[in-house]
Amino acid sequence: MNQLKNYLSLIKFSHTIFAMPFALIGFFLATSVAIRSWVHDYLGNGLPQYASDSSKPLGILFLLVILCMVFARSAAMAFNRYLDRDIDALNPRTAIREVPRGIITPKNALLFTIVNCVLFLVCTWFINPLCFMLAPVALAVILGYSYTKRFTPLCHLILGLGLALAPIGAYVAVTGAFHWLPILFSLAVLFWVSGFDIIYSLQDEDFDRNQQLYSIPSWLGKEKALQVSELLHLLSAACVVAAGKLGDFSYLYWLGVLVFIGMLVYQHSIVKPNDLRRVNIAFMTANGIASVVFSVFVITDLLTR
Repeated sequence: MNQLKNYLSLIKFSHTIFAMPFALIGFFLATSVAIRSWVHDYLGNGLPQYASDSSKPLGILFLLVILCMVFARSAAMAFNRYLDRDIDALNPRTAIREVPRGIITPKNALLFTIVNCVLFLVCTWFINPLCFMLAPVALAVILGYSYTKRFTPLCHLILGLGLALAPIGAYVAVTGAFHWLPILFSLAVLFWVSGFDIIYSLQDEDFDRNQQLYSIPSWLGKEKALQVSELLHLLSAACVVAAGKLGDFSYLYWLGVLVFIGMLVYQHSIVKPNDLRRVNIAFMTANGIASVVFSVFVITDLLTR
């Protein structure tokens, strides 16, 4: 049990709260679309036609989507800890992590990464051919992020892109096709995650600059970095609003939007360039509430149409 706790801590399993709710949005969005497609075929009433994988029960697809999320995220986090082990050891904030402390060896962290990558690929193979073909691209993005802080301050956007694969990936798992609505949700995740990752990285501005690592704060300074974060969160809010308009959602969706945008505003109100004491509240609490509450309202809207 202690070793299990160590590995859950290694991958920050609690942070699954950020991307998983949006994966569920993609899944239930695809489920409702598949039902509309069936209605179109059965009644011929002119509703939009969408591809769907009718050969697998939705319950099985749901389980496979959840497993893909868990395995992909576990691989990404473990690889990040493996690759950054020497950097983490130098940073007082991260020196307590499992690999620098020797609780988990670098070899085992890398092995854990490989196992999760294989399990992710296996799950995508069981979902549908398109998911399996795109799986290596997804792995390249989520694993490649760990290298980006070594050469570009845009590393936050690469992290956002990795988590943004959740809604569209879940949608493709059910339908075997792409659609504009889950893409809008993916863009919302991209801008949202990139923005709050900039806030989180404010803590390491001096360390990153001294170690010649790249981040928006070490490049632009705290004040301008927060302005970039605000812009990204504004774009994220615009995406969820656009999705609501184009998806013809009900008042339930808009209640979720109010909570989501409210949490974006709240985190910027409590983090200042000269006061980083509440960064963790902004990072974990505000964003956790934003993702979970928003997804509950969206999924409830979809299921009660």
